[in-house]
Amino acid sequence: MNGNGKPAFDAGQIAGLDAAFAIVRAVGVPEDKIEDADRRQHLVRGVAAGLHRSRAFLLVAPLLLFLAVTYLVPIGGILFRSVDDSALQTWMPKTAAAFAQWDGAGLPDEDTLAVFAAELGQARKERTIGRVANHLNYRMSGMRSLFNKTGRRLAAGGGPDAAGNWREWLAQLDPRWGRRQVWTIIKAASGRYTQVNYLAALDLRRGDDGGVARQPEGKRIYVKIFLRTLWVSLAVTLFCLLLGFPVAHLMAGLPPRISNWLMIMVLLPFWTSLLVRTTSWIALLQSNGVINGTLVWLGLIGDDERIQMVFNLTGTVVAMIYVLLPFMVLPLYSVMRGIPRSLTRVAVSLGATPLTAFARVYLPQTLVGVGAGSLLVFMLAVGYYITPALVGGQSGQLISNFIFYHIKVSLNWGFASALGVILLAAVLLVYWVYHKLVGIEKMRVA
Repeated sequence: MNGNGKPAFDAGQIAGLDAAFAIVRAVGVPEDKIEDADRRQHLVRGVAAGLHRSRAFLLVAPLLLFLAVTYLVPIGGILFRSVDDSALQTWMPKTAAAFAQWDGAGLPDEDTLAVFAAELGQARKERTIGRVANHLNYRMSGMRSLFNKTGRRLAAGGGPDAAGNWREWLAQLDPRWGRRQVWTIIKAASGRYTQVNYLAALDLRRGDDGGVARQPEGKRIYVKIFLRTLWVSLAVTLFCLLLGFPVAHLMAGLPPRISNWLMIMVLLPFWTSLLVRTTSWIALLQSNGVINGTLVWLGLIGDDERIQMVFNLTGTVVAMIYVLLPFMVLPLYSVMRGIPRSLTRVAVSLGATPLTAFARVYLPQTLVGVGAGSLLVFMLAVGYYITPALVGGQSGQLISNFIFYHIKVSLNWGFASALGVILLAAVLLVYWVYHKLVGIEKMRVA
């Protein structure tokens, strides 16, 4: 300190502060605001910290942009498409407005039907009728043929005479126009957003009275598929834990030279195509495959008693366990490697049995790896597609296979998006439960 009570600086420190002060002036801080060297040093440190944060943000900005484009934007598109119902408003706006004012009782009035017929004929001429017809056909089978048939007649100049009315003319053209359900389907599509896709994904539907009702018994399939997907994912996770825990425990206790070779064997499947690994199980599990052939050769089963282990749920579970097992072993091994083995030896020396020492000393310390591996395997299993598609057959299909069907085959993207959103919500629920029970911050250890 000098005689004035100010901190004393040598020539080098003063030169450094003057250089930093030049940076402060450059960013717009007035000189008269800086009273002494302490204030100057504080401001310089603040500016330097701000520049450091800016540089750090610029470094991660490409990654954030990549995640936004490839992850957040597609999820937003899926959420929007699952509730989007703007086809009728886009291609037949006057019809949508007219049916929005209809109260839904009985059949539409003549003015509404006249607007509908005029726009339907015009849509046929402009070749946009297929967009509306396909959209409504997802709601009720047969709507595409009904719209195309009626549109052709209207585009050719068909319609009632001066003394007739649209209701009778449409009913004579096709009796389905006399059914109230057809018109309520059109009215339900007159809005911009809809809940129909989510109701159908949960095996529900809108009744004629506008209320929510269950689908007929023969059409209740998606809730069963969701439950099957969750059950298979839990079973695969449990079997991966039972098989992976001993392997990780063995690797963690061996010398590095041996454990490295075992780690290579664990990672070896990653170097082989998933398609090759999955199809190889067909050769192993089929009726004339290696496993059945060995059982027959050993005399354990007869030649006419071969076990059907592929193209069913069994094949799906077995192949998924094989593919996902490394994702359980790696988190377990990373945690077990950091647990001192001397702890269990100390517990045994103090009178505990080996089983008690394992259960009360060693096992609790591995729960972080157990939780991380289980969460990772479950989240991968719940959205698996290629393995059930190849070895699952009809009884081994999971919800991802139905999502693919509606995207690629039926082209019902709205319904496929609703299935995907429900699956995403289930995964987020599992993630939230894991965070409440274990703590997501503990996953960093694994």
